[in-house]
Amino acid sequence: MNQRLSLVTLGVRDLNKARSFYESLGWHPSPASCEQVCFFQTGSMAIALYPMDALLGDSGKKGTVPVAGGITLGINVPLREEVDRELAIVLSRGATLLQPAIDTPWGGRTAYFADLDGHPWEITWAPMFPLGPKGELLLP
Repeated sequence: MNQRLSLVTLGVRDLNKARSFYESLGWHPSPASCEQVCFFQTGSMAIALYPMDALLGDSGKKGTVPVAGGITLGINVPLREEVDRELAIVLSRGATLLQPAIDTPWGGRTAYFADLDGHPWEITWAPMFPLGPKGELLLP
């Protein structure tokens, strides 16, 4: 199996509202999407927004309530002060604060928020993990 993550699909209650939220953050959807599913290129991978009922049906879980399962979606930023700036932007667009920005014991800075559908996101500056020219995380 290839060691790669290409796509993260988020089940959403209202596709148009979720799309508007991410667009308000400056994200640009793929022009070939957004009628039944909406794709956003995010560096070397993509995020898809997909109606929750359709996602549960496709995955064989129709009628069940999804749970986070201990998963967060991460955005690494190249500068410490960008954690606070990015957090302020998402909160101003309707995201819910889960954890204010804090300096970490391992020398970075991190904050957590939930999008409109409750998906938990982390914004992190980790000086030991540089970012490539397209924002891709480069592990040492």
